[in-house]
Amino acid sequence: QVQLVESGGGLVQTGGSLRLSCVASGRTFSSYAMGWFRQAPGKEREFVAAISWSGASTSYTDSVKGRFTISRDNAKNTVFLQMNSLKPDDTAVYSCAARTGYSGTSVAGYRYWGQGTQVTVSS
Repeated sequence: QVQLVESGGGLVQTGGSLRLSCVASGRTFSSYAMGWFRQAPGKEREFVAAISWSGASTSYTDSVKGRFTISRDNAKNTVFLQMNSLKPDDTAVYSCAARTGYSGTSVAGYRYWGQGTQVTVSS
């Protein structure tokens, strides 16, 4: 069992930055691939970024490439999402998720989910 708690969301102006954190409980955090997903009002949850258990491999959805960076600190059971050059279209609830195996992009592949943190980007 893995419990995930996100933090770092908030209100920011277009062009601003935020850093999301996701702290995991349990002793086996380093064995899980981690992902960040987001859900805007009236839309389905979508993949944002993922990172392998070691941190050696990362992937991003096209709309955030060059602006967002996913990273992890296995010693602190934490995964981060650094978000720069934010746009109003980035407004959503951001959730982290954990899965065994490779760091996939499918929502269905992730077993454990946090409650999410709201990110609002004003124009």
